[in-house]
Amino acid sequence: MVVGFVVATAIETAMAAPVAAAPPDPSAPVDFVSLGDVDPTILMEIRYATPHNFTGDPVVGYDAPMCLLTRPAADALRRAQQEFLADGYSLKVYDCYRPQRAVDEFVGWASDLADQRMKAEFYPRVDKSRLFEDGYIAEQSGHSRGSTVDLTLVELPAAATPPYVPGQPLVDCAAPASQRFGDNSIDMGTGYDCFDTLAHTLDPRVQGEQLKNRLLLKDGLERQGLQNYELEWWHFTFKPETYPETYFDFPVAPLPG
Repeated sequence: MVVGFVVATAIETAMAAPVAAAPPDPSAPVDFVSLGDVDPTILMEIRYATPHNFTGDPVVGYDAPMCLLTRPAADALRRAQQEFLADGYSLKVYDCYRPQRAVDEFVGWASDLADQRMKAEFYPRVDKSRLFEDGYIAEQSGHSRGSTVDLTLVELPAAATPPYVPGQPLVDCAAPASQRFGDNSIDMGTGYDCFDTLAHTLDPRVQGEQLKNRLLLKDGLERQGLQNYELEWWHFTFKPETYPETYFDFPVAPLPG
Protein backbone atom coordinates (compact mmCIF):
# COMPACT_ATOMS: atom_id res chain seq x y z
CA MET A 1 0.00 0.00 0.00
CA VAL A 2 2.85 2.37 0.74
CA VAL A 3 4.35 1.71 -2.68
CA GLY A 4 1.00 2.35 -4.34
CA PHE A 5 0.62 5.58 -2.42
CA VAL A 6 4.09 6.75 -3.49
CA VAL A 7 3.43 5.91 -7.15
CA ALA A 8 0.05 7.63 -7.10
CA THR A 9 1.52 10.69 -5.44
CA ALA A 10 4.30 10.85 -8.04
CA ILE A 11 1.79 10.62 -10.88
CA GLU A 12 -0.40 13.32 -9.36
CA THR A 13 2.62 15.56 -8.86
CA ALA A 14 3.73 15.07 -12.46
CA MET A 15 0.24 15.82 -13.73
CA ALA A 16 0.04 18.96 -11.63
CA ALA A 17 3.45 20.25 -12.69
CA PRO A 18 3.18 23.15 -15.13
CA VAL A 19 4.19 22.43 -18.71
CA ALA A 20 7.11 24.58 -19.80
CA ALA A 21 5.95 27.12 -22.34
CA ALA A 22 7.72 27.31 -25.67
CA PRO A 23 10.15 30.21 -25.75
CA PRO A 24 8.68 33.25 -27.49
CA ASP A 25 9.82 34.08 -30.99
CA PRO A 26 12.53 36.73 -31.14
CA SER A 27 11.25 40.11 -32.21
CA ALA A 28 12.45 42.41 -34.96
CA PRO A 29 14.62 45.41 -34.09
CA VAL A 30 12.76 48.71 -34.21
CA ASP A 31 14.53 49.79 -37.40
CA PHE A 32 12.95 46.98 -39.44
CA VAL A 33 9.91 48.03 -41.45
CA SER A 34 7.31 46.50 -43.72
CA LEU A 35 8.03 47.46 -47.32
CA GLY A 36 4.29 47.55 -47.95
CA ASP A 37 4.01 50.39 -45.44
CA VAL A 38 6.95 52.29 -46.92
CA ASP A 39 5.74 51.98 -50.52
CA PRO A 40 2.46 50.15 -51.19
CA THR A 41 2.94 50.51 -54.97
CA ILE A 42 5.73 47.89 -55.00
CA LEU A 43 4.34 44.53 -56.06
CA MET A 44 5.01 41.40 -54.02
CA GLU A 45 5.12 37.69 -54.75
CA ILE A 46 6.74 36.24 -51.65
CA ARG A 47 7.65 32.83 -53.00
CA TYR A 48 8.83 31.20 -49.77
CA ALA A 49 5.43 31.76 -48.18
CA THR A 50 4.04 29.49 -50.92
CA PRO A 51 4.89 26.02 -52.26
CA HIS A 52 6.23 27.53 -55.50
CA ASN A 53 9.90 27.45 -54.61
CA PHE A 54 12.75 24.99 -54.94
CA THR A 55 11.70 23.03 -51.82
CA GLY A 56 8.12 22.54 -52.98
CA ASP A 57 6.66 23.61 -49.63
CA PRO A 58 5.98 26.87 -47.78
CA VAL A 59 9.14 27.60 -45.82
CA VAL A 60 9.27 27.74 -42.03
CA GLY A 61 9.47 31.26 -40.64
CA TYR A 62 7.34 32.84 -43.36
CA ASP A 63 4.23 33.39 -41.26
CA ALA A 64 2.91 36.06 -43.63
CA PRO A 65 3.49 36.87 -47.33
CA MET A 66 5.21 40.17 -46.67
CA CYS A 67 8.55 41.93 -47.07
CA LEU A 68 10.49 43.10 -44.02
CA LEU A 69 13.67 45.14 -44.42
CA THR A 70 15.84 47.57 -42.55
CA ARG A 71 14.58 51.13 -42.98
CA PRO A 72 17.48 52.31 -45.21
CA ALA A 73 16.99 49.39 -47.61
CA ALA A 74 13.24 49.98 -47.80
CA ASP A 75 13.74 53.70 -48.41
CA ALA A 76 16.18 52.93 -51.22
CA LEU A 77 13.58 50.71 -52.89
CA ARG A 78 10.99 53.46 -52.53
CA ARG A 79 13.29 55.89 -54.33
CA ALA A 80 14.04 53.39 -57.08
CA GLN A 81 10.34 52.61 -57.48
CA GLN A 82 9.56 56.26 -58.19
CA GLU A 83 12.02 56.23 -61.09
CA PHE A 84 10.72 52.93 -62.46
CA LEU A 85 7.09 54.07 -62.23
CA ALA A 86 7.94 57.13 -64.31
CA ASP A 87 9.21 54.78 -67.03
CA GLY A 88 6.18 52.47 -66.92
CA TYR A 89 7.54 49.72 -64.68
CA SER A 90 7.10 48.52 -61.12
CA LEU A 91 9.40 46.61 -58.85
CA LYS A 92 8.17 43.21 -57.70
CA VAL A 93 9.83 41.53 -54.72
CA TYR A 94 10.19 37.78 -54.27
CA ASP A 95 12.04 37.72 -50.95
CA CYS A 96 13.39 40.20 -48.42
CA TYR A 97 14.46 39.50 -44.85
CA ARG A 98 14.83 35.73 -44.39
CA PRO A 99 14.93 34.23 -40.87
CA GLN A 100 17.80 31.91 -40.01
CA ARG A 101 15.32 29.10 -39.38
CA ALA A 102 14.36 29.28 -43.07
CA VAL A 103 18.02 29.06 -44.07
CA ASP A 104 18.36 26.04 -41.79
CA GLU A 105 15.41 24.44 -43.56
CA PHE A 106 17.09 25.01 -46.92
CA VAL A 107 20.20 23.26 -45.60
CA GLY A 108 18.12 20.31 -44.43
CA TRP A 109 16.30 20.15 -47.76
CA ALA A 110 19.57 20.21 -49.72
CA SER A 111 20.88 17.33 -47.62
CA ASP A 112 17.83 15.20 -48.47
CA LEU A 113 18.90 13.89 -51.86
CA ALA A 114 15.70 11.85 -52.21
CA ASP A 115 13.52 14.98 -52.45
CA GLN A 116 13.72 15.98 -56.11
CA ARG A 117 10.15 17.25 -56.52
CA MET A 118 11.08 20.67 -57.92
CA LYS A 119 14.23 19.75 -59.84
CA ALA A 120 12.63 20.04 -63.27
CA GLU A 121 11.99 23.76 -62.74
CA PHE A 122 14.65 25.09 -60.40
CA TYR A 123 17.81 22.98 -60.90
CA PRO A 124 17.37 20.76 -63.97
CA ARG A 125 21.09 20.75 -64.86
CA VAL A 126 22.55 20.65 -61.34
CA ASP A 127 22.97 17.46 -59.35
CA LYS A 128 21.39 18.08 -55.97
CA SER A 129 24.45 16.65 -54.25
CA ARG A 130 26.42 19.67 -55.54
CA LEU A 131 24.15 22.45 -54.26
CA PHE A 132 26.51 23.28 -51.37
CA GLU A 133 29.70 22.92 -53.40
CA ASP A 134 28.34 25.06 -56.23
CA GLY A 135 27.23 27.79 -53.82
CA TYR A 136 23.49 27.59 -54.34
CA ILE A 137 22.80 26.67 -50.70
CA ALA A 138 24.77 27.87 -47.66
CA GLU A 139 24.43 27.77 -43.89
CA GLN A 140 24.02 31.54 -43.70
CA SER A 141 22.39 34.08 -45.99
CA GLY A 142 22.79 37.82 -46.33
CA HIS A 143 19.00 37.97 -46.40
CA SER A 144 19.01 37.23 -42.66
CA ARG A 145 20.80 40.54 -42.02
CA GLY A 146 17.79 42.48 -43.30
CA SER A 147 19.20 44.61 -46.13
CA THR A 148 19.05 42.12 -49.02
CA VAL A 149 16.16 41.70 -51.42
CA ASP A 150 15.29 39.49 -54.40
CA LEU A 151 13.25 41.29 -57.02
CA THR A 152 12.39 41.93 -60.65
CA LEU A 153 10.55 44.42 -62.85
CA VAL A 154 6.99 44.27 -64.15
CA GLU A 155 5.73 46.33 -67.07
CA LEU A 156 2.63 48.35 -66.21
CA PRO A 157 -0.24 47.79 -66.20
CA ALA A 158 0.73 44.56 -64.49
CA ALA A 159 -0.74 41.38 -65.93
CA ALA A 160 -2.02 38.80 -63.48
CA THR A 161 0.32 35.97 -62.54
CA PRO A 162 -1.41 32.60 -62.90
CA PRO A 163 -1.60 30.69 -59.63
CA TYR A 164 0.87 27.89 -59.05
CA VAL A 165 -0.87 24.58 -58.36
CA PRO A 166 1.27 21.99 -56.53
CA GLY A 167 1.79 18.99 -58.77
CA GLN A 168 1.39 20.89 -62.01
CA PRO A 169 3.92 20.12 -64.77
CA LEU A 170 7.19 21.96 -64.18
CA VAL A 171 9.18 23.77 -66.85
CA ASP A 172 12.91 24.48 -66.88
CA CYS A 173 13.60 27.91 -65.33
CA ALA A 174 15.99 28.67 -68.20
CA ALA A 175 13.47 27.85 -70.94
CA PRO A 176 12.16 30.69 -73.13
CA ALA A 177 9.84 33.04 -71.26
CA SER A 178 6.86 31.86 -73.30
CA GLN A 179 7.34 28.33 -71.97
CA ARG A 180 8.37 28.68 -68.33
CA PHE A 181 6.12 29.58 -65.38
CA GLY A 182 3.93 32.56 -66.27
CA ASP A 183 5.54 35.15 -64.04
CA ASN A 184 4.37 38.64 -65.03
CA SER A 185 7.86 40.15 -64.93
CA ILE A 186 9.73 41.32 -67.99
CA ASP A 187 11.99 38.67 -69.54
CA MET A 188 15.21 38.40 -67.55
CA GLY A 189 16.45 35.27 -69.34
CA THR A 190 15.61 32.89 -66.49
CA GLY A 191 12.96 32.55 -63.86
CA TYR A 192 13.53 33.50 -60.23
CA ASP A 193 15.74 31.22 -58.11
CA CYS A 194 17.07 29.44 -61.17
CA PHE A 195 20.07 27.35 -60.07
CA ASP A 196 21.92 27.79 -63.33
CA THR A 197 24.88 29.82 -64.56
CA LEU A 198 22.52 31.50 -67.03
CA ALA A 199 21.19 33.42 -64.02
CA HIS A 200 24.57 35.14 -63.58
CA THR A 201 23.76 38.79 -64.18
CA LEU A 202 26.23 39.35 -67.02
CA ASP A 203 26.42 35.83 -68.40
CA PRO A 204 27.60 36.34 -72.01
CA ARG A 205 24.86 34.10 -73.38
CA VAL A 206 22.27 36.66 -72.25
CA GLN A 207 21.91 39.24 -74.97
CA GLY A 208 19.37 41.55 -76.59
CA GLU A 209 16.17 42.34 -74.71
CA GLN A 210 17.03 40.05 -71.80
CA LEU A 211 20.35 41.79 -71.15
CA LYS A 212 18.70 45.19 -71.54
CA ASN A 213 16.11 44.21 -68.94
CA ARG A 214 18.73 42.98 -66.47
CA LEU A 215 20.70 46.19 -66.83
CA LEU A 216 17.55 48.28 -66.45
CA LEU A 217 16.94 46.66 -63.07
CA LYS A 218 20.60 46.69 -62.03
CA ASP A 219 21.30 50.30 -62.99
CA GLY A 220 18.12 51.63 -61.41
CA LEU A 221 18.78 49.91 -58.10
CA GLU A 222 22.48 50.69 -57.99
CA ARG A 223 21.71 54.39 -58.35
CA GLN A 224 19.98 54.09 -54.99
CA GLY A 225 22.76 52.18 -53.24
CA LEU A 226 21.62 48.59 -53.83
CA GLN A 227 24.47 46.42 -55.10
CA ASN A 228 23.88 43.38 -57.28
CA TYR A 229 25.23 39.91 -56.49
CA GLU A 230 26.78 38.97 -59.81
CA LEU A 231 25.69 35.32 -59.68
CA GLU A 232 21.97 36.14 -59.39
CA TRP A 233 20.34 38.86 -61.49
CA TRP A 234 17.53 39.25 -58.91
CA HIS A 235 19.68 39.63 -55.75
CA PHE A 236 20.58 43.08 -54.35
CA THR A 237 21.94 44.36 -51.03
CA PHE A 238 21.73 47.90 -49.75
CA LYS A 239 25.13 49.21 -48.66
CA PRO A 240 26.22 50.07 -46.07
CA GLU A 241 24.24 47.37 -44.29
CA THR A 242 22.63 48.30 -40.99
CA TYR A 243 23.55 44.92 -39.48
CA PRO A 244 26.55 43.61 -41.47
CA GLU A 245 27.43 40.88 -38.95
CA THR A 246 24.05 39.91 -37.46
CA TYR A 247 21.86 37.03 -38.67
CA PHE A 248 18.34 37.39 -37.29
CA ASP A 249 15.75 34.68 -36.69
CA PHE A 250 12.47 36.47 -35.95
CA PRO A 251 9.62 35.29 -38.22
CA VAL A 252 8.33 37.14 -41.25
CA ALA A 253 5.12 38.44 -39.71
CA PRO A 254 3.37 41.75 -39.06
CA LEU A 255 5.51 44.01 -36.89
CA PRO A 256 4.17 45.16 -33.52
CA GLY A 257 2.66 48.59 -33.25
